[in-house]
Amino acid sequence: MYEAVYAHPDGESTASRAAVAAGRYDYDGVVVRALDASPDYDRLREALDVDLVDAVEIDASNPERASGAVGNYRPQRELLILRGGTNALNRFAVEQPRVDVLSRPMEGNGNFNHVLAKAARDNGVRVEFDFGPVLRSDGGTRVQAISALRKLRELVEYYDAPYVVSATPSSHLQLRSPRELAGLGEVIGFDREQVLDGLREWGRLAARNRERMSESFIAPGVKRGRYEEDD
Repeated sequence: MYEAVYAHPDGESTASRAAVAAGRYDYDGVVVRALDASPDYDRLREALDVDLVDAVEIDASNPERASGAVGNYRPQRELLILRGGTNALNRFAVEQPRVDVLSRPMEGNGNFNHVLAKAARDNGVRVEFDFGPVLRSDGGTRVQAISALRKLRELVEYYDAPYVVSATPSSHLQLRSPRELAGLGEVIGFDREQVLDGLREWGRLAARNRERMSESFIAPGVKRGRYEEDD
């Protein structure tokens, strides 16, 4: 299972510190959400015995800016996440097969409906269940976050849209174990295995994208065959 963390400078902790903490919580790896964290991933994987996924989370003001960023980062990163939070960005993300994950779809003024759920399913865009606001807020804000998660779960489940789960930690101190997240999920209406599978999905996405980026692929979905020769 993997957790998707915000690493310095986008978060408070370095990628290595987050990875060490994740290992103590029995995660197999961390997805490092950062525009420019730039750690030596190969060296860290060997030193820490925890997988680190070179990811980027695009935080754009509108779909036009998001489109340019997706084009720039898609060839470079192992996993591409687009932050939602407005209806326009949510729609843009789920209609883009180049996007791996739509994060924070219910944040701010964002909404999610059956049209977006079906688009996410058809384009293979994972919808993020963000447990962070439930863990780190209280009062009315926490109640609203729980209500939004329940609505999102119903849509994702009904339309069989793919999904991931995260506590969106911006510090190693905000990490929670898979067992803790599964327990929280059960309290707010999720199935335990549903939460754990959402944590596993990060690793499956990373493995798929790494294979696509390898020399065995000429293009996404097209493998190099026995009759293909290098130029």
